[in-house]
Amino acid sequence: MIEIGSSELTAAINPLGAELSHLRDAEGRELMTDADPAFWNGRAPLLFPIVGRLMDDKYRLDGKEYPLPQHGFARRQAFEVIEQAADRAVFRLTDNDATRAVYPFAFTLDAAFTIRGATLAMDITVANTGDRDMPASFGFHPAFAWPLPYGAAKAAHRIVFAQDEPGRLAAIVRGGWIDADGWESPVEGRVLPLDDALFERDALVWNPVRSQSLAYGAEGGPQLVCDFPDTPALGLWMKPGARYLCIEPWHGIADPHGFDGEIWDKPLMQRYAPGEARTFTMKVTLA
Repeated sequence: MIEIGSSELTAAINPLGAELSHLRDAEGRELMTDADPAFWNGRAPLLFPIVGRLMDDKYRLDGKEYPLPQHGFARRQAFEVIEQAADRAVFRLTDNDATRAVYPFAFTLDAAFTIRGATLAMDITVANTGDRDMPASFGFHPAFAWPLPYGAAKAAHRIVFAQDEPGRLAAIVRGGWIDADGWESPVEGRVLPLDDALFERDALVWNPVRSQSLAYGAEGGPQLVCDFPDTPALGLWMKPGARYLCIEPWHGIADPHGFDGEIWDKPLMQRYAPGEARTFTMKVTLA
């Protein structure tokens, strides 16, 4: 683990997947998932070069099919540590034989983690280092403790969005694909009261989400304020009975059910020209 911190927050990042594995307050209280393997042992995987699941776990490019697992391969790859200081660390993944076998593109994926005061900033930069256009999606997937370690009951926790979120949610259907028709939103204005039952049908998915920020926690208690200015979709997910809540800003989404187009036509897929780079930021502030 690579550790960084300030007097108010400390973080530990695993170079395997450049995965944020611990986030603790000044008293050492854990703000991340307990990663109980009875439910899900992930912590905060980086989703690249796809978000969600492909139909039949394959995509099509120039008439050829390539296998690719749900959420891509970055979370299973070892990143190189290219910068390390007391309050900042940067990790890099470059294309290799294993990635090129399933994703025939040259790229770098840089994951920068910086703590300033009570804020952790995660800046993820996708760059096309090849000589042809590259399709790519990216998503965050951090799992925070639910309940947070401040004494409030699990049922007292809620999400408060920065804006009203009246639109219908996209539904994840059996198999992990998206049904755009979805279902009615459980958000009451800007507030989503949290309950395990919300997730009995899988994740809640906003596509698009109006807000670029939300607060998570119990009313009147410490909150985790999450800012995500670069991602037009949002997922919330947990497994009923578990002690975490995933807050997942995405620039990408699972295939629509029955999708059989090329990867360029996949919803929220981005096209990177040779030499082009884009950065996606998520900030988490203990307030």
